Amino acid sequence: MKRIDAVHRILTLWLAFVGLTFAGSIAAAESAAASPRDQLPQAVRGVWLTNVASDVLYSREGIERAVALCKELGLNTIFVVTWNKGQTLYPSQVMENFTGVAMDPALDPQGGGRDPLQEVIDAAHAQGIKVIAWFEFGFASSHNAAGGRIGELKPHWKALNSRGELVTKNGFDWLNALDSEVQDFMTSLVLEVASRYDVDGIQGDDRLPAMPSEGGYNPGVVARYQREHNGAKPPQDSQEPGWVDWRANILNDYAGSLYRQVKAVRPDLIVSFSPSIYPWSKREYLQDWPAWLQAGHVDLLIPQAYRHDLAAYEATLQQTLALVPETERQKFAPGVLIRVGDQLPSQAMFSGMLAANRRAGLLGEVFFFYEGLAPFADAIRASYRAQPVRFPELTKTKAAP
Repeated sequence: MKRIDAVHRILTLWLAFVGLTFAGSIAAAESAAASPRDQLPQAVRGVWLTNVASDVLYSREGIERAVALCKELGLNTIFVVTWNKGQTLYPSQVMENFTGVAMDPALDPQGGGRDPLQEVIDAAHAQGIKVIAWFEFGFASSHNAAGGRIGELKPHWKALNSRGELVTKNGFDWLNALDSEVQDFMTSLVLEVASRYDVDGIQGDDRLPAMPSEGGYNPGVVARYQREHNGAKPPQDSQEPGWVDWRANILNDYAGSLYRQVKAVRPDLIVSFSPSIYPWSKREYLQDWPAWLQAGHVDLLIPQAYRHDLAAYEATLQQTLALVPETERQKFAPGVLIRVGDQLPSQAMFSGMLAANRRAGLLGEVFFFYEGLAPFADAIRASYRAQPVRFPELTKTKAAP
């Protein structure tokens, strides 16, 4: 009887082991099938589509015209703004619960139930173009508006400088990106899009994750710093290297947390970041993006190589590429500035930037922003037709309910 019991136990353990092994194999196969690398085109050729200095997103017809132009030029990825000036550009339950306003009302003045993000997805996917949801404002809550509506509702969320004042830099009013409540709010917006929309990825830029290095003097942050530094207060010099490192590491942890939470919702989603150029990005905005790359917390990295002369662009490109290991080059595409206000690069500079990218072995780039495409249409067509890339079929993965 004891022998039978022993055999039964052994058989049970063996079956459990086989079952676990088989389940693990399936999970590994499913994970491999949903790998972001498989979702990326061989070369990302993209453009940022925003609601500032552009009327594209204000009508379905405008969106369809924009998508048609992108297709005709050979672009394969659209980075569409979904978060700007403290408002979403899609009907958000998170924002409706928080502020009472579900979406920027300028996008649907008649209250007809428009959803610009869904309209972009529908138009782009019909043309085989990927859509990345771009959270443009990140941890900035407003522009020259003293923190805007979010700051009114949550004054303790405002980022404070060493004088106890709201951090405003280049006109942008900032939230305290080191605060867990603020981080949870930002994550809730990202996950809302990831779970509700058939986007191909999400993106943070030079404001996500980021905060001006002038910030971090909120009472809670100071108290945490003191707990970890034997009671010492943070330096008054906001760019003291150790103080910069300490705050940047908090944002590094947030980048990792955001990456993992997005993947938990949709493993197939591309997680993209478009930070400023390093090391300026870290000194000025606490963006230590080489650490994100090293930790595996980014699938598509698009540093903003925005320069106004060709020599500076070429130098910046090389300096940035030097920070990207060869094994990670498939994740890299440079951000190329083609319009700011009414200023555009010359035709010679534009062609020179594309040529510099090709000499560096890069077959693609991402243009900022859509309204600058038309003047350079001929050069874009010529470059992309000379070096075509494969346009893979979009993998349709249903969002979690």
